[in-house]
Amino acid sequence: MQFKLLSTREVARLLDINEKKVYRLITDQGLPATKVTGKWLFPEHLVRAWIENNTVNYPSQGTYLLRSPSLFVIAGSNDILLDRSMNLFMRMYPQYTAVFGNLGSMGGLKTLRQGLCHIATSHLAREDMQDFNFSQINQELESMPAVMSFCQREQGILLARNNPKNIRSPMDLQSDRVRLVNRQPGTGTRLWFDRKIKEAGMDPAGLSGYNNEVHRHLDVGLSVLSGRADAGPGIRAVAGLLNLDFLPMHWERFDLLIDRNRFFTQNIQDFLNMLLEPQFKDLAADLPGYDFSLTGKMLYPK
Repeated sequence: MQFKLLSTREVARLLDINEKKVYRLITDQGLPATKVTGKWLFPEHLVRAWIENNTVNYPSQGTYLLRSPSLFVIAGSNDILLDRSMNLFMRMYPQYTAVFGNLGSMGGLKTLRQGLCHIATSHLAREDMQDFNFSQINQELESMPAVMSFCQREQGILLARNNPKNIRSPMDLQSDRVRLVNRQPGTGTRLWFDRKIKEAGMDPAGLSGYNNEVHRHLDVGLSVLSGRADAGPGIRAVAGLLNLDFLPMHWERFDLLIDRNRFFTQNIQDFLNMLLEPQFKDLAADLPGYDFSLTGKMLYPK
């Protein structure tokens, strides 16, 4: 399959919107894009997959493979360390153009099923929180992919510095004084947050800002940092990066899902080998809330 990189103008023409709106879609709606020498470029097939992923009642279609040896595509759940690792990957292997589609964990599974990415990223917890991703894999994919740990990370609730609203548990989020910022449906973070709300017996409709949705952990943190929100679900790494307070909830696995038929292709193997290099762990030197004890290990259902 030939792959084409679209310019901002071409994406604007495809979506029938102005160019400024394209930049908003990158940050607000997870439009897949990569920045090369200061210029935004958009893999056409990922843009079309993004459109399909956001289409209601879209019919299923057959899968096809990515065939350009220079293109490397990851799609699914977003993560600060993953963003940094893709930049490291292109520095270590300049023959590749690495791009990420921020589609959420469920979107990553769909994209892997359609053959539109090399690796999907996911952190979907089982109901009992004792395992991750395999239940959803069985539901969404026709065959079991190879599952490898990228990292473990700490999830919780991001709070303003010094916790001025005195939020000590999820129950405190229903206070009229607390404004939330949330993640979009289909993300692993939104799913666990909704589960936590349900377990606490709270009504989402009664939570101020519950429907104020953003597409990245960092966007949640920036909303809290700017004062637009008092709290929102996110990872400890964002709290450390932005000097926010953090209410810990649980540790989770952040996994890489790879089609077994493509596991030994060179670009995938190069990326997996990079995870074992010291430079990879160095990327998290200023990011608390990561654990690498399982990184690079193959995983199986519990």
